[in-house]
Amino acid sequence: MMTKKTISASRAFLILFLCHMITALEVPLDSILLKELSQPPTITQQSPKDYIVDPRENIVIQCEAKGKPPPSFSWTRNGTHFDIDKDARVTVKPNSGTLVINIMNGGKAEAYEGIYQCTARNERGAAISNNIVIRSSRSPLWTKEKVEPKHVREGDPLVLHCSPPVGLPPPIIFWMDNSFQRLPQNERVSQGLNGDLYFSNVKPEDTREDYICYARFNHTQTIQQKQPISVKVFSMDSLNETISANLSDTDFYGAKPLTERRPTLLTPMGSTSNKVELRGNVLLLECIAEGLPTPVIRWIKEGGELPVNRTFFENFKKTLKIIEVSEADSGKYKCVARNPLGSTHHTITVTVKAAPYWITAPRNLVLSPGEDGTLICRANGNPKPNISWLTNGVPIAIAPEDPSRKVDGDTIIFSDVQERSSAVYQCNASNEYGYLLANAFVNVLAEPPRILTPANKLYQVIANNPALLDCAFFGSPVPEIEWFKGVKGSILRGDLYVFHDNGTLEIPVAQKDSTGTYTCVARNKLGKVQNEVHLEVKDPTMIIKQPEYKIIQRGGQVSFECTIKHDPTLIPTITWVKDNGELPDDERFIIHKDSLAIMNVTDKDDGTYTCVANTTLDSVSASAVLTVVDRPNPPFDLELTDQLERSIQLSWIPGYDNNSPITNFVIEYEDGMHEPGIWHYQTEVHGTQTTVQLKLSPYVNYSFRVIAVNEIGRSQPSEASEQYLTKAAKPDENPSGVQGIGSEPDNLVIIWEPLKGFQSNGPGLQYKVSWRQKDVGDEWTSVIVANVSKYIVSGTPTFVPYEIKVQALNDLGYAPEPAEVIGHSGEDLPMVAPGNVQVHIVNSTLAKVHWDPVPLKTVRGHLQGYRIYYWKVQSLSKRRRRHVEKKILTFSGNKTHGMLPGLEPYSSYKLNVRVVNGKGEGPASPDKLFKTPEGVPSSPSFLKITNPTLDSLTLEWGPPTHPNGVLIAYTLKFQPINSTHELGPLVEIRIPANETSLILSNLNYSTRYKFYFYAQTSVGAGSQITEEAVTIMDEAMASRQVDIATQGWFIGLMCAVALLILILLIVCFIRRNKGGKYPVKEKEDAHADPEIQPMKEDDGTFGEYGDAEDHKPLKKGSRTPSDRTVKKEDSDDSLVDYGEGVNGQFNEDGSFIGQYSGKKEKEPAEGNESSEAPSPVNAMNSFV
Repeated sequence: MMTKKTISASRAFLILFLCHMITALEVPLDSILLKELSQPPTITQQSPKDYIVDPRENIVIQCEAKGKPPPSFSWTRNGTHFDIDKDARVTVKPNSGTLVINIMNGGKAEAYEGIYQCTARNERGAAISNNIVIRSSRSPLWTKEKVEPKHVREGDPLVLHCSPPVGLPPPIIFWMDNSFQRLPQNERVSQGLNGDLYFSNVKPEDTREDYICYARFNHTQTIQQKQPISVKVFSMDSLNETISANLSDTDFYGAKPLTERRPTLLTPMGSTSNKVELRGNVLLLECIAEGLPTPVIRWIKEGGELPVNRTFFENFKKTLKIIEVSEADSGKYKCVARNPLGSTHHTITVTVKAAPYWITAPRNLVLSPGEDGTLICRANGNPKPNISWLTNGVPIAIAPEDPSRKVDGDTIIFSDVQERSSAVYQCNASNEYGYLLANAFVNVLAEPPRILTPANKLYQVIANNPALLDCAFFGSPVPEIEWFKGVKGSILRGDLYVFHDNGTLEIPVAQKDSTGTYTCVARNKLGKVQNEVHLEVKDPTMIIKQPEYKIIQRGGQVSFECTIKHDPTLIPTITWVKDNGELPDDERFIIHKDSLAIMNVTDKDDGTYTCVANTTLDSVSASAVLTVVDRPNPPFDLELTDQLERSIQLSWIPGYDNNSPITNFVIEYEDGMHEPGIWHYQTEVHGTQTTVQLKLSPYVNYSFRVIAVNEIGRSQPSEASEQYLTKAAKPDENPSGVQGIGSEPDNLVIIWEPLKGFQSNGPGLQYKVSWRQKDVGDEWTSVIVANVSKYIVSGTPTFVPYEIKVQALNDLGYAPEPAEVIGHSGEDLPMVAPGNVQVHIVNSTLAKVHWDPVPLKTVRGHLQGYRIYYWKVQSLSKRRRRHVEKKILTFSGNKTHGMLPGLEPYSSYKLNVRVVNGKGEGPASPDKLFKTPEGVPSSPSFLKITNPTLDSLTLEWGPPTHPNGVLIAYTLKFQPINSTHELGPLVEIRIPANETSLILSNLNYSTRYKFYFYAQTSVGAGSQITEEAVTIMDEAMASRQVDIATQGWFIGLMCAVALLILILLIVCFIRRNKGGKYPVKEKEDAHADPEIQPMKEDDGTFGEYGDAEDHKPLKKGSRTPSDRTVKKEDSDDSLVDYGEGVNGQFNEDGSFIGQYSGKKEKEPAEGNESSEAPSPVNAMNSFV
């Protein structure tokens, strides 16, 4: 025998399932094998034991069986042979044992009632069916009876009896009226299990004449009805009026007045009863009580609990239902009926009996000659069933003897069986509640091994999963199974394999190297057979990019990714499901190769989306949740409670938050009286709060609405609440923003911010305006006005202080006393000008002005400051007048001095000072004349270099545009520049101020020169202007150079030099981009004046050739900085001394644009930018 390996718990279920298959099917269901093997009969189909037939249809009694050879059939009826051939109405279906009894043509089903049993027989034995009891269904009519009307007093109990006819099977009972409408039932009125209709107490509305009991017989599909029952309920109020005229006292259940009473049971009667139920059935216990008020029923089990998950209450808890009862459900069940006046109870003792049920049913046994075996038949029940054996349908006690068998109670033991021992055995287990009958055959066969698994079958599995290689076999005796791998492989053993009893080889964890050919060998004493199967192990399918959790706002779009990796020999399919169901049939869902996209997302798209990747061998999935969020739905059901004069409570029900928690609620109100249709913010509360206490103002017709807010946004407003009008009251507050200002010198204008409608607190809103002159002891003057926010007091002195107050009032009274404010009557223009105006010259562009303040009484208004008007009269250097442009500086507050920046040097100026108030300017002080000293000049207006010769150049220039003084001289500096851009010695020439041109002689031929030119006053040198020029070469040198230029070697040299220059330029370009220094830059710097000190790297600038700032060869400390800014040591005045330019001539910092800031005005230099000719000769000279 094969050795069965130990297996893990994870495979236990699989092994048990395989073992179950082996023991249940000793002979495999192989069609070819079944055709060849002899087998005793087996009953495969039969009619139920209790078979109720419809008398209107043919009777069909089923009996089907299989066996080899095919069995024949016979029947018994009521214990005796049923000769089918003698009854023309009875036939047997072909190749079957099923009986068909034809009663459609005059036959009666009652004539064929009885107990039937089928026997299927062949040469190997006989199998029998259950005893099938045939009964015809019956639906008898109600017996005719006279139904008396029911007269009942209100509050009394009533039972309407149904008493249906006895049918087969029992009918279903229900109560209806003449219109075939079911009568309503409730705790007071209900139908019992026996079909009666119970009233715990009657009411006048129970009066009707058509209480009809119906019985429905399902087998015959008929409904029978009882005669209608009439019920009349008399109320106690009408009873005394009708009893003497129409009824006698004996027609009533009692003549007592309507009173409440404690419960009593209508069914069951008494305090105790017994109930027997069979195991597996449904237990129904019933208690119906009467009483006034209507009693309530409660069920308990004494000494235990009602079974969980199997207990149900029906008929308004009047019926206790327990399904699938077992012996453990036996015990005492108590129903308690209770109303406010008391209670009653009934105890039902339940006993659960049991018809026989199988513990171990006998199973077919296939043996080979000489083997041993057993048939076991074990059953249980209450009472314990009796076990009896039959063989081939005959009690074993009277059956032919077989020396190979021995009966031992519920077991038959077989030893050394032979082929003649084949038979069908029946086990019968019975008690007073029923029986069980089972057939099991013993088939003795001698067969060599056979392998039923097809040859060369291919198995494909996923790596790291179990591989099960089948080797279905049959043989008698049972063959031994061995497995080999490969053509010449050794027998498989060890912990890597599991060998099942049905021949299957299991590889618990198949790996890629498990791929190959496996051979199964089956052998017994009658022979040997083998079969090959093939195993392929595939790579698992994996989801390498899984869908991720997404939160999306309604109306947006979302995409889930699903990227898989799979075995190349397998073809995957990707399916998307939503909440374990199919995706909606909607064009918004777009499936791509590796993703799912959802457009225009809606609330219904919320859920779990799963990507399922399937191949023929495996399936993997990954899920992600889509949460659709949006602004909340608006709150609803707004309710106003606790309504007081100054407060009210508002509550609401939040709308759905659309998957984004509500963070807060905003409450708004509408004043339907003063501002209908306009909603105002009231307050807001936390999102968990649904009630708020609101403060109210008097005389407002309030409506409220609530807006929910979450992270997505605000909901639509809720529906408005009901309106709530608060009572009128005196104003709580006075107007704000009270001011007193004069618009004319003789008036006082009092203005205020009027109260809003809901602030009026009542009808008739007005304002009491009061004023009096300050510090003179006057009484208050008051006036009451309405519908205005301004009042003008006329005839006031000019600019005097007033005490002012404005008080609100309405029809119910005044607001609290208002606060006083100080205002002033109207201003007038100042009366006097500032005196003692003095000017102190700080430098050539800055002056300081002093003045004496005017008396405050003469200001006649709020002093805003002093204003200086100043203008240039003429330039002292040009001695000619020009258009006068006055400039203005304003100095706020009570200042007595100020700075005048941005003046032009060497110029004549005038100024005056005026005081300013809210009305305007006062008279001007007398004009004050002052002059500014000389300054450094601007650069010459132009510098031109003309008439170049071999050794001379002609220079022409224009005087400075702004000489800023008397010019005393010009200074010219120049120096040569060689072919390597190095600067030669610097030559300086001083030129009289009246000259405008100069011829420079004794220069070198064909040489570039750089010139620096500036003007001077007695103060110092001005800005310089630069220019470059080249002298020409002589004709002899030019001819020699031309001759050289025509030589081939020179042309080649020039080409090489050009190539080197190109490479050098590229390198320089790269280094410039990287921020480095390079030789070309240094050579460009050589154009500057050698006296100019080089700038440091940390200065952040690099002076390039041709820059205007490089055009002056300055030495350290040569002159004042060109921006002409005033250093701190030049003036002890702070920036606050600089006025405000009212005409826009000053920057924010007070500096004067274009003058005091020192900004240079550059004029284009005329003349040649370069006089070097672009000829090959000149190009050559640049390298000499």
